[in-house]
Amino acid sequence: MNRPSSVEDLAPRLPAKGRLIGLDLGAKTIGLALSDVERRLASPLKTLARAAFQKDADALTALFAEFEIAGVILGLPLDLEGRDGPRTQSTRAFARNLATRTDLPIAYWDERFSTAVVTRSLIQNDVSRAKRAKVVDKLAAAYILQGALDRLASLARGQIIS
Repeated sequence: MNRPSSVEDLAPRLPAKGRLIGLDLGAKTIGLALSDVERRLASPLKTLARAAFQKDADALTALFAEFEIAGVILGLPLDLEGRDGPRTQSTRAFARNLATRTDLPIAYWDERFSTAVVTRSLIQNDVSRAKRAKVVDKLAAAYILQGALDRLASLARGQIIS
């Protein structure tokens, strides 16, 4: 059975090359980002408006096929102390349900501060509030995915980074 796991558990399940997709799951939207096939760089893809799970899963699985995705990185919204809260439980439930719809391995990545870091960067670059609202979710997904890509690269080099 396909069960969501950690990036460390995901690494041996991945082919040598292949894109990963990063998901920033929000209450109203899902931010999406893609890696290159070498899994070095994450790029923002798009933002999907949330709907019922069935529609969300259909849209995601279509994207998985379109971009020949090898694995999924799902941002996990832990609280400041690293504990689960209601949003974390909701994200874990989404992942479990998505895992019944795809054979792709799914891994969690701690997303604490991702939206705050991206928002701060956009503000520093004088991006208007309206433009920030349109891009923050997919940029947060790229930030999440890049963190996981960096961890996968360190695992491949045999380095211990926590």
